[in-house]
Amino acid sequence: MKKLCIKLVKPIPGVLLSVAIAALATFLESLLPIHVIGAAVIAMFIGMLCHRPIKRVKVFAPGLKFTSKKLLKLAIILLGLSLNIRTVLNVGKMSLSVMLFTLLTCFGGGYFIGRALGLNWKLSNLISAGTGICGGSAIAAIAPTIDAEDNDIAYAMSATFLFDMAMIVLFPLMGRAIGMSDEAFGLWAGTAVNDTSSVVATAYAFSEAAGDFATMVKLTRTLAIIPTVLVFALIALRIKRKEALASAEDPSALKANFKLTKIFPWFILGFLAMAAVASIFVIPAPAVAVTKRISKFLMVCALAAIGVNTSFADMKKAGVRPMLHGFIISALVVVVALVVEIGMGIV
Repeated sequence: MKKLCIKLVKPIPGVLLSVAIAALATFLESLLPIHVIGAAVIAMFIGMLCHRPIKRVKVFAPGLKFTSKKLLKLAIILLGLSLNIRTVLNVGKMSLSVMLFTLLTCFGGGYFIGRALGLNWKLSNLISAGTGICGGSAIAAIAPTIDAEDNDIAYAMSATFLFDMAMIVLFPLMGRAIGMSDEAFGLWAGTAVNDTSSVVATAYAFSEAAGDFATMVKLTRTLAIIPTVLVFALIALRIKRKEALASAEDPSALKANFKLTKIFPWFILGFLAMAAVASIFVIPAPAVAVTKRISKFLMVCALAAIGVNTSFADMKKAGVRPMLHGFIISALVVVVALVVEIGMGIV
């Protein structure tokens, strides 16, 4: 009983610290005239600023780890309740072709660009996922599946965030210069801009109709988290098996121990279950809104913890290569999404 109590109490300081940073970040986000910077990104940077003094206080370590791993997965599960699959699929009829090409660009192009820049495969694919799917949510969902380092997560978030800031200003200008309709611009912003808050800020700056449509397209993109996480679970299993077999004295004995069930991202089943509930049953809008707010806040807490565990000095060692990777992939996605729309006769 005593051991159980200690186990339950140990994470509390780190969890409370993460909550405090998340609350501050949420407050700072609310002060912005439009939510161009999400609370998750603000929390991550506040955490990084606190890295040096807090890392010396060992009492926070268990709670920071719990928040960045366990609460992050809970946030992803709760996110599923905001996805009505039927509504998403209706929008998806138009956006599926564009998303297919942008995802191929992100992961196909990202693979070769990452190798050319000498990035490790985890960081390269986190940047590609953040760009191709839905910014921080995709990075957060894939990171625990591939055992990504906190530094890689922070760098991937930073790379997608910086590009989004530029797109909030440039996208509406480019859309008007091209003469895009509200629907065409909503589809373009919804498939090419990364984070949800950035999609909303970008599309509503063009028009209200474009903002509404872009938000639905963005929800459709979020569903790509499911197959992507499963694919990366298989990749991670294969890599771990090869590494273990290469260093094992008895490879035949090790083979039996490596099963997909051991590293399968079980939280994605919770995400699917929540999405199924939202699609089958009529859930009151206030209940969905509350669940979505809780999910967002838990994700902000997780990014705060990841930020505290991330050193600016360690990120500096990686240089500008990850940022360059993010910029190239994001620029390619913008161009590909526009070209596909033109080919479909939507613009």
